Amino acid sequence: MSKLFRAVIMGPPGSGKGTISERIAQSFGLKHLSSGDFVRENIAAKTEAGVQAKTYIKKGLLVPDLVMTRLLLPRLEEMTKYSWLLDGFPRTLAQAEALNSACDLDVAINLNIPLETLKERLRHRWIHPPSGRVYNMCFNPPRIQGIDDITGEPLIQQEDDRPEALVARLRHYKDVAKPVIDFYKAKGILYTFSDTETDQIWPNISTLLSTKIPTIQSDARCASTH
Repeated sequence: MSKLFRAVIMGPPGSGKGTISERIAQSFGLKHLSSGDFVRENIAAKTEAGVQAKTYIKKGLLVPDLVMTRLLLPRLEEMTKYSWLLDGFPRTLAQAEALNSACDLDVAINLNIPLETLKERLRHRWIHPPSGRVYNMCFNPPRIQGIDDITGEPLIQQEDDRPEALVARLRHYKDVAKPVIDFYKAKGILYTFSDTETDQIWPNISTLLSTKIPTIQSDARCASTH
């Protein structure tokens, strides 16, 4: 059995984190852990941290570090037998330090996408709020315009994806992310990928991970058969 592999993926809104995370999970047999999914599960289950998170989300506020770590870290403790990729956490230095105290990461992937590309992608982005499914009207449209493929429920465009809110939102991300990026750079595990197209970035990420986790895929398949 090879050593377990743990990684995080970071990038601004619209950078393609979800798409790349799914490709990594499928190609390398990792568990794709989405912080957004964990938040939604906790809200649905009415856990203490979930109830707290919901109060902030309803007000349009970011969920504080302490609440996010209370949501995420117990789930990671359940994943001790699995290799995983964590998407959407950590967002802040405090979250990165909390994660660091809980487990050792092997790789931190950082997506560096030009501002104009992000603005263009987010302008066409619609989401299904209950599930977090994301559609893009240019390259990943729903089968029926404005309708979620799976549930048939309506899609919405988030207020902060609208052009007037975008620049401030992306600037805020950059300010908050820089200490996290510096933290992982200092640990020697940061790998940054830059391009305007996910399909151009993906081969480089795949090549990197092939050198880091050559045997994980077969291990994951064995584990899933038990």
